[in-house]
Amino acid sequence: MTDALDTFFDAIGDERRVPPPASGTIQFNLVDDEQRVRTWAVTYREGRAVVDHRPPQRVDCTIDAPQRTFQALIEGRENVISLLLRNGVSVRGHLPLFLIFRRLLPPHADTAGAPSRARPIEAGQRAATAVDRPVSILYGNLFMISDRRGDIAPTPYAPFGLFFYDTRFLSHWRLTVDGQRMHTLSIDDLQYFESRFFQVPGEPTHYVDADLSVFRHRWVGDAFTEQIAVFNHREEPVRLRLRIEAAADFAEVLEVKDGYHTDREIVVTVEQDALRFRYERDTFFRETILSSSVAAQVDPGGMTFELSLDAHDTWCTDLTVKTFIRGAGNRDLRESLRSYAERPKPQVHQELDEWVASAPTLTCDYPPLRDAYRRSVVDLGALRYPGVNFREMLPAAGMPWFMTFFGRDSLISCLQSLPFVPSSSVPALRICALAQGTRDDPFRAEQPGKIPQESRYGESALFDEVSHAADFSAADTTPLFVVLLDEYERWTGDTALVRSLEFEARAALDWIDRHADLVGTGYVWYGPRETRTGLLNQSWKCSPGSVAFQDGRAATFPQATCEIQGYVYDARLRGARLARTCWGDPEFAERLERQAAQLRQRFNRDFWIADRGYFAHALQADGAQVDALTSNIGHLLWSGIVEPTKARSVVRHLMSPQLFSGWGVRTLATTAQGFNPVGYHTGTVWPFDNSLIAWGLRRYGYRTEAARVACAVLEAARYFEARLPETFAGYDRSLTKYPVPYSAAGTPHATSAGATLLFLRVLLGLEPYEGDLIVDPAVPEEMGHIELHDIPGRWGLVDALGRGRHDLGRPRRRSRRPGDPLRAAL
Repeated sequence: MTDALDTFFDAIGDERRVPPPASGTIQFNLVDDEQRVRTWAVTYREGRAVVDHRPPQRVDCTIDAPQRTFQALIEGRENVISLLLRNGVSVRGHLPLFLIFRRLLPPHADTAGAPSRARPIEAGQRAATAVDRPVSILYGNLFMISDRRGDIAPTPYAPFGLFFYDTRFLSHWRLTVDGQRMHTLSIDDLQYFESRFFQVPGEPTHYVDADLSVFRHRWVGDAFTEQIAVFNHREEPVRLRLRIEAAADFAEVLEVKDGYHTDREIVVTVEQDALRFRYERDTFFRETILSSSVAAQVDPGGMTFELSLDAHDTWCTDLTVKTFIRGAGNRDLRESLRSYAERPKPQVHQELDEWVASAPTLTCDYPPLRDAYRRSVVDLGALRYPGVNFREMLPAAGMPWFMTFFGRDSLISCLQSLPFVPSSSVPALRICALAQGTRDDPFRAEQPGKIPQESRYGESALFDEVSHAADFSAADTTPLFVVLLDEYERWTGDTALVRSLEFEARAALDWIDRHADLVGTGYVWYGPRETRTGLLNQSWKCSPGSVAFQDGRAATFPQATCEIQGYVYDARLRGARLARTCWGDPEFAERLERQAAQLRQRFNRDFWIADRGYFAHALQADGAQVDALTSNIGHLLWSGIVEPTKARSVVRHLMSPQLFSGWGVRTLATTAQGFNPVGYHTGTVWPFDNSLIAWGLRRYGYRTEAARVACAVLEAARYFEARLPETFAGYDRSLTKYPVPYSAAGTPHATSAGATLLFLRVLLGLEPYEGDLIVDPAVPEEMGHIELHDIPGRWGLVDALGRGRHDLGRPRRRSRRPGDPLRAAL
């Protein structure tokens, strides 16, 4: 084993495989079976890694690990992320240096672990999951979802509980007074991080006034806190027994989502002033700690309080639930890392105010836009979490199922919101670059240069039973990474970031050339990914069966979906711009532009269904066109791959009754055999999808149609309390006076919040151009007056104004500079 380690470290410096900006020293302390320690030091310098067998003078990151574990890592049987998060290795200091170390590992791996222990819940055990408007609070990736009593009971398919890092730390939470459950009078949940319940014990009655009331105020920050106050409204003293029942099952959020269950042995420890629930598996350790500010009788099922209240007296306690993930030195994992910024109880109100203040100020006559804008800005602020890799807050995809960095969704939400909160794009781009694929690992669909789709922290992911700790099952994240990098530079002028990520951007473009064309036809193809819920597609319509022919037949694999080819076309043109303006490589730019032109010509020939006048959803390997009419053709307009002569026909189909429901563009046309208005990707309306379609319509000059799509979705937001869900049903507007919810839709969801912002950009015609901001509004008459103040960018801060007009076909544009007293498009 020692010889193999020596050989590995001696060979490290042979190639330039480290991003040039990376610098620092990692010290590896590897322990053999006899507890002897051998030390190696690896220093990153100017794109190379230099190895030293002596202890270095300065260490930026220290890795302690058994030699056997490290041997498995270099042999491709282990994954860096999985090892880290299950405490298989101990990391102290600057974690990104260890993640960069992945680039020095051998190029081939197969990190599949043992089969999953999770089993589907039997049909007889499945309870009804329809719950009337659950109440949720969140801060970072710590969130709680309860019923409207404020209580929690584990329910298959329903995400009730307190979750942190993809694990449920509270699965049961119930308050009773003298054995009676609470009846809720009202709920105040105006802030995303806190909620208040005003309650009385027992069932409601119209004949007897309540002589007791209960106030529950809960919030999340670094921990979950619930303040319980009991009010005695009687004229005499009263004795009461108040009890909070609690339990933790440490289920994974995806187990709950998919209706699966894993048997776990939970250890419950009763202490004088605390109740602990602990789950441990090898080096994997999770713990829930419940404590009270007032003395309680603690037992394995919760805490009991014996109350004596005088007439008109009040009693109060604060219950605190802390989540613990063991890391190096038995400390919380986050405290072991330099990237973890320890802080006191966060001033969440102040953080929210600062985030909202950083976004442009909107004033307008159209209430759906005004209300949705405010809600969307707040939701995007809420959907950020401190990762284990950075001090910056990373953008999460959405609650409850995707409270983690989700490549496609996080990149798209940053694209949508870039003109409003450009700062959120920086950590997204950096984490994509840091986690970029470095070797071939079929278990994870990882390949050199590929951008990851998902990173999770659940037990099965960390023991490699599933690939989610570092999963690359998406064929579109890689071009979208390049698209966002270029769009970010166009808005901000931050060439320093673009230069620092040149290595990773080139690797992403290289992945398209070297690895993505599985068939040899010049397109990006993907194969199936087998999951416990079926075969997963590696496009945004990822659910089983969502890529199908008009007659309902499922498309075979490999598949090349149309929108991904558009993303690649756009990425190559944007990569060419960056190569020419930021990297000083005109030859590379010319090659990318030639490739883009060839792709456009080839695509418009092979995907176009001439007798129907629209592009195929996908191609099969045999060249067959998957002929269903889908919303994906709108993404083609956004990317610019559609030849101008075909654009009008594409627009006509998008706005036809078969696709346009009146509340937005459906994912699948009503004429398709597989159409289902409540099918996840087969007939519903997705706000993010519609925002990209509107952007594409605007790009090709269809201003009226773009405004119509934007107005339809924004009007739907009124019926969701100004918060657009992940998706909603695709029933025709003539059948329903309001949009019908999709029962399993996530909310808040980053790309739906971002959709509102992108619609506003489309309506005002905001476009950066050579250091200036072009404002070219196309606001429909019913929207009236729109003003957006302090739009940030490379130009500083500027304002934009638009007034509703009956005729939107005629462009009226103006270039805006800071201090320009004129406003565009009166």
